Amino acid sequence: MPFGEIVCGAPGSGKSTYCYGKHQLFTALQRPISIINLDPANDNITYPCAIDIASLITLQDAMDTHGLGPNGGMLYCMEYLEANFDWLEGRLKELEPDAYVLFDIPGQVELGTNHESLKRIIQKLSKIGFRLAAVHLCDAHYVTDPAKYVSVLLLSLRTMLQLELPHINVLSKVDLISQYGDLDFNLDFYTEVQDLSYLEDVLNTTSPRFTALNMALISVIEDYGLVGFETLAVEDKNSMVNLSRVIDRATGYIFVPSKDASAPEGTIDSSSDPASSRPNLYPLFTTAAGPMAGNVRDVQERWIDAKQEYDAFEKREWRKEGELLREHAAREKATENERKEAGNIKPGGIRERK
Repeated sequence: MPFGEIVCGAPGSGKSTYCYGKHQLFTALQRPISIINLDPANDNITYPCAIDIASLITLQDAMDTHGLGPNGGMLYCMEYLEANFDWLEGRLKELEPDAYVLFDIPGQVELGTNHESLKRIIQKLSKIGFRLAAVHLCDAHYVTDPAKYVSVLLLSLRTMLQLELPHINVLSKVDLISQYGDLDFNLDFYTEVQDLSYLEDVLNTTSPRFTALNMALISVIEDYGLVGFETLAVEDKNSMVNLSRVIDRATGYIFVPSKDASAPEGTIDSSSDPASSRPNLYPLFTTAAGPMAGNVRDVQERWIDAKQEYDAFEKREWRKEGELLREHAAREKATENERKEAGNIKPGGIRERK
């Protein structure tokens, strides 16, 4: 059963950057991954693309052929993909059987909130065996404005109800949030979507004309009680690993390396040991079901409260790591030179003349 993600979100939320970061992470972890570009307007793909919808249709072709604008052309492209789903299914069968698949979706929010084509495409993917989770990216700077935060909550809720998938809402670019001003509350207030009535005083100050409307929307969000957020700093390894673990838990995916995969240096080979002494899969399942390692308070300390201190600490650690690598390379080079010198000396102690 292939597993994967539907990567959606508004334009500029970091979908393509996330896909590229995920590819780098999985490549380092030796986890097979394939990325599918389903955005017909994306002509500048930054990640290795296994399947590109441009082979089927592009936004410019739809606009030129039918006289449509950008929005109408995008909806037409999704309807065209739905009508030609057999093309996508055939291309998916060409991928590695164990590949983890990322579907990079266009940023037009109507596709995930109102339009039915994307929903039906996802349903067809589920019918052919895909186990998918929706990863909905929202730019973290919206939490610095209470009215925008309410709109993000409403958009996230509507997308969850529309796509009908295991759903992870993500505040992306959390490493840049400090550039947009101070937060009115701690970060966990926004990620855990706690008692939103506390926003009323702030909304009265920033947008008094729409306070009643905002509070009515807040009541709808709280009545459903579905929305919550993870955080993401795509350039931070720990942040990417924690988010990947959350997504794996949502889909029920547990990665077990193949028998042919190379083991890390120093690993003890137990393939010839009796069954009673070989590792079993039970620890993998208990690890997947255990408590999550990430903590939103740690995220706030790292990226908001003490960002400069952590950045300076990481630079010092990177500098130390670089010095250690250079010293290691110098020692290896010196050892290699000694071996070459030793190889040029004959048994009688006379150096061989070249």
